[in-house]
Amino acid sequence: MKHQAIREYDGKLLLAHWLPKAGETAPTFLASGKVAHISFAANADIVTKLTALESAHPWLLTERLVCKPDQLIKRRGKNGLLGINLQWPQVKAWIAERALKPIKIDRTTGILNTFIIEPFVPHAQDTEFYICIQSVRDGDLIFFTHEGGVDVGDVDAKAKKLLVTVNKPFPSSRTVAESLLSEVKKAKHDVLIDFITRLYSVYTDLQFTYLEINPLVVTEDKNVYYLDLAAKLDQTAEFEAGKKWSAALAAGAAAAGKDAPSWGPSMEFPAPFGRDLTAEEAYIAELDAKTGASLKLTVLNPKGRIWTMVAGGGASVVYSDAIAGHGYAHELANYGEYSGAPSESQTYEYAKTVLDLMTRGEVHLDGKFLFIGGGIANFTNVASTFKGIIRALKDYQKPLLAHKVKIFVRRAGPNFQEGLRMIKAVGEQLELDMHVFGPEMHVTGIVPLALKGETNHVTPNPLHGGGHDLLSISQPPPTSVTAAFGKRNISQSVAKSIAKFASSKTVPTDVDGPKNVTFTNTTRSFVYGMQPRAVQGMLDFDFMCNRLQPSVACMIYPFGGHHVQKFYWGTKESLLPVYTSLEEAMSKFPEVDVLVNFASFRSVYESTMDILKFPQIKTIAIIAEGVPEKRARQLLHTAKEKGVLIIGPATVGGIKPGCFKIGNTGGMMDNIVSSLLYRPGSVAYVSKSGGMSNELNNIISRATNGVCEGVAIGGDRYPGSTFIDHMLRYEKDPSVKILVLLGEVGGVEEYEIAKAVKAGLIKKPVVAWCIGTCAKMFTTDVQFGHAGSFANSDLETAEAKNAALREAGVIVPDTFEDMPDALQELYEALVKNGTIAVGKEPEVPKIPIDYAWAQELGLIRKPASFISTICDDRGQELLYAGVAISEVFKDDVGIGGVLSLLWFKRRLPSYAAKFIEMVLMLTADHGPAVSGAHNTIVTARAGRDLVSSLVSGLLTIGERFGGALDGAAQSFSAAFDKGLSPQEFVDSMRKNNKLILGIGHKIKSRTNPDLRVQIVKEFVFSHFGSCDILKYALEVEKITTSKKDNLILNVDGAIGVAFVDLLRGCGAFSAEESEEYVKIGALNGLFVLGRSIGFIGHYLDQKRLKQGLYRHPWDDISYLVPEGTMSEHNSRTMVEGKVAVERGTVANTFA
Repeated sequence: MKHQAIREYDGKLLLAHWLPKAGETAPTFLASGKVAHISFAANADIVTKLTALESAHPWLLTERLVCKPDQLIKRRGKNGLLGINLQWPQVKAWIAERALKPIKIDRTTGILNTFIIEPFVPHAQDTEFYICIQSVRDGDLIFFTHEGGVDVGDVDAKAKKLLVTVNKPFPSSRTVAESLLSEVKKAKHDVLIDFITRLYSVYTDLQFTYLEINPLVVTEDKNVYYLDLAAKLDQTAEFEAGKKWSAALAAGAAAAGKDAPSWGPSMEFPAPFGRDLTAEEAYIAELDAKTGASLKLTVLNPKGRIWTMVAGGGASVVYSDAIAGHGYAHELANYGEYSGAPSESQTYEYAKTVLDLMTRGEVHLDGKFLFIGGGIANFTNVASTFKGIIRALKDYQKPLLAHKVKIFVRRAGPNFQEGLRMIKAVGEQLELDMHVFGPEMHVTGIVPLALKGETNHVTPNPLHGGGHDLLSISQPPPTSVTAAFGKRNISQSVAKSIAKFASSKTVPTDVDGPKNVTFTNTTRSFVYGMQPRAVQGMLDFDFMCNRLQPSVACMIYPFGGHHVQKFYWGTKESLLPVYTSLEEAMSKFPEVDVLVNFASFRSVYESTMDILKFPQIKTIAIIAEGVPEKRARQLLHTAKEKGVLIIGPATVGGIKPGCFKIGNTGGMMDNIVSSLLYRPGSVAYVSKSGGMSNELNNIISRATNGVCEGVAIGGDRYPGSTFIDHMLRYEKDPSVKILVLLGEVGGVEEYEIAKAVKAGLIKKPVVAWCIGTCAKMFTTDVQFGHAGSFANSDLETAEAKNAALREAGVIVPDTFEDMPDALQELYEALVKNGTIAVGKEPEVPKIPIDYAWAQELGLIRKPASFISTICDDRGQELLYAGVAISEVFKDDVGIGGVLSLLWFKRRLPSYAAKFIEMVLMLTADHGPAVSGAHNTIVTARAGRDLVSSLVSGLLTIGERFGGALDGAAQSFSAAFDKGLSPQEFVDSMRKNNKLILGIGHKIKSRTNPDLRVQIVKEFVFSHFGSCDILKYALEVEKITTSKKDNLILNVDGAIGVAFVDLLRGCGAFSAEESEEYVKIGALNGLFVLGRSIGFIGHYLDQKRLKQGLYRHPWDDISYLVPEGTMSEHNSRTMVEGKVAVERGTVANTFA
């Protein structure tokens, strides 16, 4: 979920449109919502724009006005950006003086280009109030003070507050008055209560997440004015509330005399002041909007030397943290991420944009750095995404070399070995300064390595298989304690904290926390949604962990009907039932208490609410991203009331090594093995990020004896369960000895951990780090990869959280890169004091691998069932005979050119392509009476579909109808090649009693020529370099027409012989190829393709005319039937011919 600020103008349009509709009756206290808005593009004519504005809003000429910028700028009054009580000429001068001029506000410099103008409202100071509604986890918090305006002061300290709890009705008028209006004159209570009630209704209905009005003016005559407004909407709720947003904006557009689409304009979410989107940022945002993957780009410093191209929302934050933490924040050029399995083409466009920005301008003497980084992917094919990056690197080889760019790569996940091999090879090929690492490098270890030469965050791969493919994946050593990340970096504070736990054993604490829902090796689940890949991953994990039965009992899919789905248990096939209803699944498997919900963000609220009706379900994992905040809070509160643990939304899930795995958690099976997730360890963690949870698996497996349990709660603002819910579970689990927390900027849930440690609710050692420490170094607001990664106050910053955790006694390293060192030091201390007993390492399980995945990795080969040499749809772009589809359109090759590529696998000369198109036009139709068209018409009138009708017509094509092209081409060219004279050719055909295909016509003759043949002849003679076969055929025509006038060269023959001339004379084919194409029916294909156009036309014509079933008339049929079987109702008498001759034809004259 992502709450986004909107312009004050749009916020006021929303209120003006919906406040009057919020109550049962229209309010009398709301003043008319006059408001004007103007924006200036770069180099705009300011005077002309202002003149047009006054024409659209005549009231500007008659009223006193207020004007101000509308660009998400805070404290405009204190920054001198408020024009008050001005006349229109003064307003124009005020705006003209500031428009398109740069201005610095605090640390941010930006251009003023958007302004809002409203009527000035004279009022007394004591009529000003302050109101703010802000969404929090437990509900919506209303702040109200009886003193508003510029000097409102510390709102948190002085405001009256009222919490409207989730899933509860709005409080009574009495409660509102007592809670908020105790310092307001009672004369204004009624109007304020009505306004606040309506305002809250609009707030929830339109899915605001923040709404502040200061001042809110209530005059003595009880008119209400909202003079200054700041608001945020939940952008992910657009599918629910978007129509209401558009309705208000459309009403505003109509009032301003502007045209708007019938469905209303879309809500605009502007960038923060000073952060207007560059063309490149807008392009990436457009790509992001068109894909289910995530593509983000924010340019921070175009002249910076350090650029990033990071996969994963959490990973993108820790890379920025690392760069800033090592003192290079001023050189960080961009923030961004690509994740969610983008395609090769999407990754290419993203990488190309970054490289283009990076290699602009002058060359820096010290060169530049490019970090191609990322966490350990769960399901993204690393090699596939790297293909796009590699293409971009090839395109920008020279600029990269010119700018002396040093490239550092660190990536892991599915097929990472192949991806790293590919990018390393291309680095060597292009002679780039490139350094490539896999999971043996700490996720951000390449940053200090590149910037400072520090090597203590990388170690030789501890896995000893030595191979680079999945089947020879390195196997873990007997104990992984020896696999630390190089030389340790332990601060004194960390060492002191560890020493406290080294002196004595820790034991679980018995506390009254949330219901202790744990996963065991007998836990079973339902999977809601058709997710065969995730289910197979869960079953593979079960098999590796030696579970006795699969962890997935069945799938629930309401749209597909009851059936079974095939999966593998190890290497054996098994069937898993798929039910259409929750009720059926619950009745079949009453012991199942976990459900993994893969429903989309649009339907996950309804489906989860349905699931919560079943008491047997105790844990629900919600995978979907983009769930509106309102719905997420309703779900978590309903689940809390029912004692159900929610993991998510926007989660990859969780994992209990050796027991249970949710969905795609842990990534592919090779990562499961390399991170020791097939058997339990001693460390339990909780993280927001799914990608970073894989990094924690990697870090923990290398620094300790492995993971005992891990959960990614999701990166949204309101996850169903929080850090403390899971940390208290871990505290009570005797198999957990060390707790790990990976928090992040935004929200305050991490403070609950600090409180629990201080209060003694958590006694086990906790190692923690909050990512997002770089946020304070940015001069403008930056929304990180997760929707919840945004600090709304100093309390929500990563630094404040790390400090609070450290002060509470939590082990907090100096940097995220130091976390492995702290973990290993703590682990060894607990092993030494006996808290952790190191067990014998079990045998590493074999990895079941799907055939398709093994083939993609290049591990196996098999003969292909089909061979195709004309088209390739596997890559970034569709290829026709090796020619990209974009080139086909760029070169405007036309239908003839496309046909030449797909039929003949080569580009033919333009005149040849034109001839092909001409043939299609000439053969498109020849009226409804011919057999093919007749069949098509009859079939269409029988009610059959287009394909059936077309096929019925095409099946008539043969030697007697339409199939003469091949025959004519073969016979004429064969005679010519044998050296037969035209007369000898005619004589030989007559001698063998064969018709000359391509000669003869029922209607056309020498005196009534076929104009289609004339067109063919004229084109061939004027464009073809050689036309020997056509000339030969015309000589034959002279002989045949001398005997009978209609034995002319018909259109089939003309096209057939002309095409032989084309094949032989265009220079694109050898003699053997020309003969082969004639033999295999290529020419007849032209007639089939062309005539299909006409057949489809006849089908559409009959359907359009709504013609009924066709029945052939009796009087057009000669019924020759045996004697005595004729109907007395027949209008004609039919007899056998012999009888008719012998006895006459008079009816009933014979017995």
